[in-house]
Amino acid sequence: MSERETGGETAGVAEAPVVLEMRGVTKTFGPVRANDDISITLHRGEILGLLGENGAGKSTLMKILYGLYSPDSGSVFVDGEEVRIRDPKDAVSLGIGMVHQHFTLIPPLTVAENIVLGAEPRKGASLDMEKAIKSTEELCERYGLRVNPRSRVADLSVGEQQRVEILKTLYREARILILDEPTAVLTPQETEDLFSVLDELVSDGLSIILITHKLGELLGVSDEITIIRDGKVVDTVKTAGTSEGDLARLMVGREVLLRVEKEPAKGGGEVRLAAENLVVRSNTGAVAAGGVDLAVCAGEILGIAGVDGNGQMELAEALAGVRPAESGAVYIDGRDVTRLGADARQELGLAYVPEDRGTKGLVQDFTLSENNALKTYDEPPFSKWGWIFPKAMRRSAAENLRAYDVRPANPDARAGSLSGGNQQKAILARELSGDPGVIIAAQPTRGVDVGAIEFIHRQLIKQRAEGKAILLISLELEEVRSLSDRILVLYAGKIVGEVGPDATDEQLGLLMAGRGMEKSA
Repeated sequence: MSERETGGETAGVAEAPVVLEMRGVTKTFGPVRANDDISITLHRGEILGLLGENGAGKSTLMKILYGLYSPDSGSVFVDGEEVRIRDPKDAVSLGIGMVHQHFTLIPPLTVAENIVLGAEPRKGASLDMEKAIKSTEELCERYGLRVNPRSRVADLSVGEQQRVEILKTLYREARILILDEPTAVLTPQETEDLFSVLDELVSDGLSIILITHKLGELLGVSDEITIIRDGKVVDTVKTAGTSEGDLARLMVGREVLLRVEKEPAKGGGEVRLAAENLVVRSNTGAVAAGGVDLAVCAGEILGIAGVDGNGQMELAEALAGVRPAESGAVYIDGRDVTRLGADARQELGLAYVPEDRGTKGLVQDFTLSENNALKTYDEPPFSKWGWIFPKAMRRSAAENLRAYDVRPANPDARAGSLSGGNQQKAILARELSGDPGVIIAAQPTRGVDVGAIEFIHRQLIKQRAEGKAILLISLELEEVRSLSDRILVLYAGKIVGEVGPDATDEQLGLLMAGRGMEKSA
């Protein structure tokens, strides 16, 4: 195990030359000061963690460094010389590369074509495809980034697509690499692979700025961590001398409960949500979930664990009524709702928090007021006799936004202007304000910060205590274990095991890999 993996400081980083400085950077958007006199320093061969709540200003700062935004004031120095970065082309010419949280690849093109796009090797007037493939193979070999240059990006896993994004920056000779929430969509195994790659990169002299909400990951891979709160730097700490609790406190400005506290399940509650032999197909027509049986009782949280892409999304959508079932049955409070749509199931007391808040949970161009009334705009008190009452919608939205600590709590703000964590809380505010009896929560804390995670977990535990039946689908094993009363493991669309919340990583890992196909108590 390397020093970095144990949270230790890489030898020589403190003495290594400074490759990047941002001094006194300030950026405002209207009345909002996203960055307020921020300064950071990055050394050669260092991984600098950038930590902060959603909306703290981390991504804004990195977009300034990459030339996507222009600062109102402040300076940037690369290798000791002040530089002006007007656009990404300037950044690339200075050896700065950025891998965004949402990938920018072109799915129909091959890996090699994506990597060289915009900087293509030429043979006369044509693309020299063989040279592109050879260059890609050399980069893959040098950094241990396993990916086939001839594969179409559309056919790659999420982890492989991320490797392609990193290879794109390396092809352009990046020496400073910005990674924005790189593990938000990765499995635990893919995360381990990524961190092995980062070790290789810094060993080769690259310097990395890593933005993430996951405290444990930062402690395992970084050398120093700069914490930003409300647009200001509150501290920069040596990774080796800090803890998750210290980081959470600096990040949020208060003590944060990093463990879930809940009363033992009472048991014996009536079944509120059930599926029998449920078969669901994916968008390609393949069977995504096959023969699923489950039952969620009042006053319990049933967790679904599994590696991403094993039918979780399709199962959640079929239970919520937004995807038709091929066969089998879904029941709410004993009533067969298999042929009913999402609206009818909502009227029967089902709430659904979808895994993709950006495209399935909110309409980004709508206001928070409009999003809050998205499912009930045609009902009193929001409408009557065909008339819609915007004031009533705004009052309801303002109340829900305050109750769920959405920032800003402005009903007229566009959903797309909010950070990921605040978008997630806005969805919870809408879904839970109607006092549902059954809640399907798919990836409820994906990509949100530790403060928002604590808040969301408290809300789910509160709903459980009130006797609600909750189906929790999450890729975060610790989240599933902490919140769930029982855990089902999904592999290749089938339930392959049932375990308790005290199951070990090894037990869950074996089931998630498809081993031990029989159910175990």
